[in-house]
Amino acid sequence: MSPTLKAVLWMSGAIVSFTSMAVAGREVSLDLDTFEILLYRSLIGVLIVTSVLFATGRRDEISTRHFRLHVIRNLSHFAGQNFWLYAVTVIPLAQVFALEFTSPLWVILLSPLVLGERLTPSRALAAAMGFIGVLIVARPTPETINAGLICAALAAVGFAGSAVYTRRLTRSVSIGCILFWLAVTQSVFGLICAGFDGDIALPAATSWPWVLLIAVAGLVAHFCLTTALSLAPAPVVMPIDFTRLPVVALVGMALYGEALDPYVFIGAAVIFGANYYNILRETRPHFAAPGQ
Repeated sequence: MSPTLKAVLWMSGAIVSFTSMAVAGREVSLDLDTFEILLYRSLIGVLIVTSVLFATGRRDEISTRHFRLHVIRNLSHFAGQNFWLYAVTVIPLAQVFALEFTSPLWVILLSPLVLGERLTPSRALAAAMGFIGVLIVARPTPETINAGLICAALAAVGFAGSAVYTRRLTRSVSIGCILFWLAVTQSVFGLICAGFDGDIALPAATSWPWVLLIAVAGLVAHFCLTTALSLAPAPVVMPIDFTRLPVVALVGMALYGEALDPYVFIGAAVIFGANYYNILRETRPHFAAPGQ
């Protein structure tokens, strides 16, 4: 089997996992708020990550080096996850995923601030194209703007912040260490936020399978995506990731009676074009114009 075909299969696993998370998040929201969902998801994540590190003899990777960066990174991810989990409960799943795809474009804008990378004209153009796509998806007017759309857009910003700080951390610490502190610190954040009102609800018996699915699917999704990127170039892998949109749109229609909004697909196509244009410029510099 060729590496490209293997990458396609791994991305299929990522698509199934991300879609499962969206469905599970909507189902369990009837029983738990977003802080409680993330609390239990993170606690399960601590068990899984710690078990894997100890079982593979890699527990010495856990260190407190750059702990401040871990906290900043995981605060950004925690905020993004909360916004995302709320959004999937109140607006069509296809809208959530379309706006989530703007995250790489926010990475372009945040990278100069966090990583010291240069904002080139081609990157700025990609970000501008992505913003046009967002306007097509959201079609902002006083009547159409709502909390769900705003939270989906903010989730993309949170995920972008997490991504740039992850890139910065990978310069000096292992992925295992990053995942360990992700689970631990988000357990603490979840406990503080969920317990702020003095009432942390335990999942009902019928909700535990959904909570477990969110925890496991989240880890599996990112493992599949990372593995796919290790097997094939980003210009091959990332277009596959965008098939999440029609998949989740069909799931939303089948399970929740959500209409297929053509504007969501048009806007998502523009966002995809912006991302793909940027990927091609970054991976094929010989196509860049002088000075870019």
